[in-house]
Amino acid sequence: MPELPEVEGVVRDLRPIVEGKTIESVSLSDVVYTSHEAGKQAIVKNAKPSQFELLVRDMKIDKLERRSKYIFFHLKKNDERFILVNHLGMSGAWFVVNDVVEITEEKFRKHIHAIFTLASGELLVYADIRRFGELRFIKELADHPPLLKMAPEPFDESACDFFLTQSEKPKFAKKAIKEVIMDGQVISGCGNIYATEALFKLFIHPGRVTSDLNREKKMELFQMICDVLQESIDSGGSTISDYRSINGGAGTMQHRLKMYGKKQCVICEANTESIVIGGRTSTYCPQCQK
Repeated sequence: MPELPEVEGVVRDLRPIVEGKTIESVSLSDVVYTSHEAGKQAIVKNAKPSQFELLVRDMKIDKLERRSKYIFFHLKKNDERFILVNHLGMSGAWFVVNDVVEITEEKFRKHIHAIFTLASGELLVYADIRRFGELRFIKELADHPPLLKMAPEPFDESACDFFLTQSEKPKFAKKAIKEVIMDGQVISGCGNIYATEALFKLFIHPGRVTSDLNREKKMELFQMICDVLQESIDSGGSTISDYRSINGGAGTMQHRLKMYGKKQCVICEANTESIVIGGRTSTYCPQCQK
């Protein structure tokens, strides 16, 4: 699943291409329509497909913003402002093309679920192979309450203190540290990949109980998470499985990972082990991480 650095890369690439442009029309796939008829709401949430197509039509894309793992398309029409919220899910990808045949990877071209025709003539295309992504049209964040519960951005000045306070609450203190740092209500945007890397760099076992870490160690861990996230942003994210930046672009952070997906520890050469924490597979070194 794309994490903060991957989503940041998509926003940075999309921003100069689509900001200031107007959505002339929207076309959703038959899969989206069929899923809604079956009550499953694939891709488009909180609105019927036909309603969504009408709502977004003639909207100006005023600004693009990343918030945690979400992309916010700030839209404007007749002085009214709205937000199109996108989550990439496991395999969502954006393309800006003149014709869908320009999407070179067939696996994405076969799974196009939304085509936004811009007044400039370009097509802003959303493809999603596994269909876990979301497109949600709202007036304000309160229209989708989970958005209000997101932790501050990890690079904000308040984020470390927020993390320390949250980690001491009973609901988090007795959980494994890896589960806690992957919780978006504690730290925004840190998922399995970068939680694995940060814990390994500090030799912390992913299953260690959060309350066992003193305040100084927690602060050190928070800073390491920020450092790893920034390194990945600078590297264009990790292209693993189906993640792509816009138009099929790839990142290079996957070549810098030290523990995620590894069979052998790069430090002591011991075989790595895996456990399931918070529903995610956690790889670690049984010798180095305690």
